[in-house]
Amino acid sequence: MINTLTRWEPFRELEELQNRLSTIVSRTPRQNGREDMTIADWVPTADITEDEKEYLIKAELPDLRKEDVKVTVENGVLTISGERKFEKEEKKKKYHRVERAYGRFVRSFTLPDDADANGVKAEFKDGMLTVHLPKNEKAKPKQIEVKVA
Repeated sequence: MINTLTRWEPFRELEELQNRLSTIVSRTPRQNGREDMTIADWVPTADITEDEKEYLIKAELPDLRKEDVKVTVENGVLTISGERKFEKEEKKKKYHRVERAYGRFVRSFTLPDDADANGVKAEFKDGMLTVHLPKNEKAKPKQIEVKVA
């Protein structure tokens, strides 16, 4: 049984829809009412989990090297970006189908208020990027002893 409450934000969903449609028609996606300068050719999938100590972001980045991936934190936003390059076409190879996406990608996440942006750590192994985002000490719940008066 799920014990968490998720807040519905309809305007965020509309913004995500607008970004997707903008990408489809090859327009530059809008973010916070302004045009971004880069167009993402594909977006890696990501899972976000949380425990009492940290938030954990796992992003699938197959066929990439550590050098192809960049993780930044700025103004309360964690951004994962990079590029997956298409293999050089060989004259002797005959491609029947190319379904994997190639090119630049950008994925941004707004940090929660209780996240410690200075303690972010990232590791990359076997095509999986794992970003550890610790929680602030002050955000951790403390048990208060109740005294009898």
